[in-house]
Amino acid sequence: MTIRLNVNIDHIATIRQARRTWEPSVSAAAVLADLAGASGITVHLRGDRRHIQDEDVRILRSVVRTHLNLEMAATEEMVRIACEVRPNTSTLVPERADEITTEGGLDVLAHEAEIENAVRELSEGGVLISIFIDPDKAQIDASKRIGAHQIEICTARYAELTDPARAVGQGQIEAELARISECASRAGELGLQVAAGHGLTYRNVGAIAEIYPIEELNIGHNIVARAALVGMERAVKEMIDAINGRA
Repeated sequence: MTIRLNVNIDHIATIRQARRTWEPSVSAAAVLADLAGASGITVHLRGDRRHIQDEDVRILRSVVRTHLNLEMAATEEMVRIACEVRPNTSTLVPERADEITTEGGLDVLAHEAEIENAVRELSEGGVLISIFIDPDKAQIDASKRIGAHQIEICTARYAELTDPARAVGQGQIEAELARISECASRAGELGLQVAAGHGLTYRNVGAIAEIYPIEELNIGHNIVARAALVGMERAVKEMIDAINGRA
């Protein structure tokens, strides 16, 4: 099965917002990623607008010809924006103002009624709904119950275990891969599409890409970091090679 790569370009906007200027261009980054073979573009419109801005999302909707995935909190404001812009996919994620980046998956079980309302409104607007969750079968079952079309498995723990700066046993890594694999299988059995992402790098992506039925990966920081040195097109192509075991 061919694994789709959605390139998260949030941190192109992070560089731009550091000077509150107009460059680097988020839309240009999206076009370059598309030209390099990416299957889609992912952006996270946060409540604090720390990187991606409302206008970025609207421009990307007109520029991206592959697939636009909008990560967002399940708030009235974000649901309204998503229904107006109509990305191909809305991925519901947890969000805290003081976090550096998204920390773990959305707790669907604890907020089932609230999230179900957001899913219903977005679905009625013609948007495919994905929910970013930890590799937990109970969360997968809840996501299916409230009407999600896809789940994205959070790979943060796997990324931590495979960090070269950490000294962990291979057994811990294999156990986490097994947990992710079991949850991916459970989602597939329920008829959900399966994606994965968070902290994936050129070094560790291969093992995740081999897990069935994962069919989509969302990767941002590692690609943007590489792109700062070698350019977006080369960085994306290298990640596609790593996903396909050609690196």
